[in-house]
Amino acid sequence: MSKRDYYEVLGVSRTATEAEMKSAFRKLAMQYHPDRNPGDHEAEVKFKEINEAYQTLSDAQKRAAYDRYGHAAFANGGPGGGPGFNGDFSDFMSDIFENFFGDAGRGRGGRGGTARERGADMRYNLEITLDEAFHGKTAEIKIPTAVTCEACSGSGAKPGSKPRACPTCGGVGRVRATQGFFSIERTCPNCHGRGEVIDDPCASCGGAGRVTRERTLSVNIPAGVEDGTRIRLAGEGEAGLRGGPPGDLYIFLSLKAHPFFQRDGADLFCRVPISMVTAALGGEFSVPTLGGTEALVKVPEGTQTGKQFRLRGKGMPVLRSRDVGDLYIQVVVETPQKLTKRQRELLMEFDKECSKENHPESSGFFSRFREFLDGLGGST
Repeated sequence: MSKRDYYEVLGVSRTATEAEMKSAFRKLAMQYHPDRNPGDHEAEVKFKEINEAYQTLSDAQKRAAYDRYGHAAFANGGPGGGPGFNGDFSDFMSDIFENFFGDAGRGRGGRGGTARERGADMRYNLEITLDEAFHGKTAEIKIPTAVTCEACSGSGAKPGSKPRACPTCGGVGRVRATQGFFSIERTCPNCHGRGEVIDDPCASCGGAGRVTRERTLSVNIPAGVEDGTRIRLAGEGEAGLRGGPPGDLYIFLSLKAHPFFQRDGADLFCRVPISMVTAALGGEFSVPTLGGTEALVKVPEGTQTGKQFRLRGKGMPVLRSRDVGDLYIQVVVETPQKLTKRQRELLMEFDKECSKENHPESSGFFSRFREFLDGLGGST
């Protein structure tokens, strides 16, 4: 049976680039792969034909010979030999397997190197005050964490000895199994992808290369942080196994409740009680701010409960910005309590002198309420 033209097999022109041929081969190989066509003999034959064509045309010397002599170039042991499954093709096929099986077919260490397992990330919850969030601070925290074993310098082997290359995988962390006409790589079951085995483990760490210790760290908390802010300290998490890279430490901030101020983003809110006389006649009062100064609030006469005053630039700083929020003061008019006889007399005299103009809100309410009641009576 005569062989089909290799360019025709791959569906490319004779001027196709290497990238175009590789792309065509990838699509066809995935289409006719035996795992996608179980029991289909015709698909298996096409898959082998595609492999043979790509093996020839992907090699510059073989392609030149094929372009000049056709299939005769490889007959009877001709130049370049027959197409076979060389190392480059196996590497390329491992890319094909990734499309079917994901990363499961690859060793954890990658080609040509042993795996170093990264340490776990850690979380630390830190509570600070609103004043500390306003000014920023440097906090010292103590955390129990896994650190590199000093006795073995993280190797996991007894001092004076070293890990040796895994005899199963030869130190690469992967083993290759041949199935038919292609190979599949998987993580070495003996060393679990590390590429090394330890015959005499370190007594201090038991071969892990790390031990648990309490560490003291300094954490820089910038001004303007909010509740729930996360600070990342790269490389301050758990040490990796057997010299692997460390994880990261994440500091999660929470703010304690303040006795006077409530926060909403960069703005602060505060409720301040004022006397009935101040509300009626007007006046002023001072309030302290988180910046350490006092702010003067002027109260106009006739101020009612709930009236809000805005003090610009007296709120919280905005994180990593020059902007500053505002401070909002809400007044609450306080009703006098435990009055003396004279105070009662004065208030009663004051009440006699009052008119609707002095209490427009209450007068208007009761007027509307009476109209409402009269309307109900007229409808019955």
